[in-house]
Amino acid sequence: MTEETETPAVDLTGIRDAVSVRLPAVSAYLSVLRTATAGLAARLDFTLDQIEDLRIAVDEACAMLLRHAVPGTDLLAEFELTGPEMTVRVEVNTLGVSSPNREDFAWMVLTALADDVDAISDHADHLAIVLRKRRSTARPS
Repeated sequence: MTEETETPAVDLTGIRDAVSVRLPAVSAYLSVLRTATAGLAARLDFTLDQIEDLRIAVDEACAMLLRHAVPGTDLLAEFELTGPEMTVRVEVNTLGVSSPNREDFAWMVLTALADDVDAISDHADHLAIVLRKRRSTARPS
């Protein structure tokens, strides 16, 4: 990408890019979400390692949520691109689960791969996991 062709994630008016993807809450559709994650991270000039970390983190977050999703419902993924940072929120309607097990191996993977991880539940039958990843400013020489 050159300076002439680069499209900023945030324009001069401060508008952010936001992308929402709604999929059936079934693991067979997660490859679509991994591809979307990689494409959006590449748009922000994340390194290949950062893109892969983010893909794995989103996959793990979704796997955690799908275990508790109400059958026949959707998984909603929202991507927000602001400058050098991507925020990903994945959410499902659950069967009474309002928080993930933070002692679980999957949660440790999430916290290792993303810069910030949080779980949000606005009521007993809904759960969201929010991941934030910032593009590293150091470039290899």
